[in-house]
Amino acid sequence: MASSMFLSLMFLLPPMLLEAKEYDVGGKDGWVLKPSDYYSHWAQANRFQINDTLHFKYNKGNDSVLVVKKEDYDSCNTNNPKQKMDDGDSRFKLSDSGHYYFISGNVENCKHGEKVIVLVMARHKAHPLPTTAPAPSQPPARALSPPQIRSSALDTPAPSPSKASSCNVIDENYMVRPSIKQQDLERENFSLEYKRLYNVEQS
Repeated sequence: MASSMFLSLMFLLPPMLLEAKEYDVGGKDGWVLKPSDYYSHWAQANRFQINDTLHFKYNKGNDSVLVVKKEDYDSCNTNNPKQKMDDGDSRFKLSDSGHYYFISGNVENCKHGEKVIVLVMARHKAHPLPTTAPAPSQPPARALSPPQIRSSALDTPAPSPSKASSCNVIDENYMVRPSIKQQDLERENFSLEYKRLYNVEQS
């Protein structure tokens, strides 16, 4: 019973919670020098989630990828990276929510726009189902003659277990899957956050 309920919940989970994606940074051309606003538009066009992977493809020896702090991103400082990738075919896993700052290891390329901010949204958390309150204790039974049972009570069918279980599935679906309104609000916040980040950078 428990295993079947777990499987049903897995099918109800939004796909973004079940499948990690790999993104080619820079598209088919890879991590190369492009127009200054290209990478900002590329980042805003994608919705990054925890456990997704960024794929950087570039010419080994001529370029590299640096994971840096925000201040180093803004100034194209390549001297103090948090992580350096220079094998020409690098992958970076987005293991947590928040902002990730990537710049080219070539200072001039960075100054001309080869850098990108990746915003990873926090994952939805499924709220636990409410537990059933224990039934109140029954008062001691009195020594009375057994009550008479009417025939109409015997004819009343018991509630179908399938209906009860379907209600639970609906409730679980509601608990796990965010509402359409909530998804729209998150998309709007996602877009506004990117605009704020890049407006601050340009100013």
